Amino acid sequence: MIQKKKREHQLSLSFSYNTYHIYKYIYTYKHIYIYIYKSISTMLNATVNVDGIVKALNVCSTNVLNAFKSSTFATKYKNPTRLVAVSKIKPVELLRAVYDQGHRHFGENYVKEICEKAPQMPDDTNWHFIGHLQSNKCNALVKGVPSLYMVETVDTVKLANKLNNACENAGRKEKLKVMIQVNTSGEDQKSGCQPNDTSDIVKHVLSSCNKLDFAGLMTIGVYGEGAEECFEVLVKCREQVANDIEVDPLTLELSMGMSGDFASAIAMGSTNVRCGSTIFGARDYSKKK
Repeated sequence: MIQKKKREHQLSLSFSYNTYHIYKYIYTYKHIYIYIYKSISTMLNATVNVDGIVKALNVCSTNVLNAFKSSTFATKYKNPTRLVAVSKIKPVELLRAVYDQGHRHFGENYVKEICEKAPQMPDDTNWHFIGHLQSNKCNALVKGVPSLYMVETVDTVKLANKLNNACENAGRKEKLKVMIQVNTSGEDQKSGCQPNDTSDIVKHVLSSCNKLDFAGLMTIGVYGEGAEECFEVLVKCREQVANDIEVDPLTLELSMGMSGDFASAIAMGSTNVRCGSTIFGARDYSKKK
């Protein structure tokens, strides 16, 4: 009887010991399984979406070019309106599909994301940073993205100085193109300088930032009704800046217009439109790291 109870106790201990290690094994390796599952799912989804994205790119590119050709600026500008494919929160596989179609200009909103994607894309990719840029992240952005083509969201003298210093620290040979972001809607949640402050920032860039190349002005207008009013504010702002620095207004770029309003923006003089959802589809922000 005693031996039977002793045996049952040993079996119980053995079962508890084995159960503990099974759960420990599952807990230890489950994150690996989850990572593998998510990676495979991402690759499969990217493969499925490639054909649709290529078609969407071709349609969007055609629409942008047609809008430019039908505008009054077709005979005034040297180059057609540039299409920037906004690829935030989209996997690199989809960016490569767009790149393979000959497209080179891509826009990103987050420093961490653009620094992760840039090394995975060819060196001749022209990266546009189009999100709010904190001054303490300028070094990471410039150093992490050697093929950074343009920063479209400079809105203070401080940020201009930080970017200029970052270019010097990184030993960047070519000047970095920058646009001054203007808050044309008056919304508190929107970044950008006030229209009346634009010329002062531009003059500072031209006089004190030898590593920066002032390219023009950028704005994020209101969504839907009222967007054209914001575009009109930016057009007038360009005229004022051009007058203040004594250049032809048409030599200064205007980055305005996105997926839902690029046609009207181009008609009003946009040289640079930023389209994401019309190319890559709707974004799932729950997947953002």
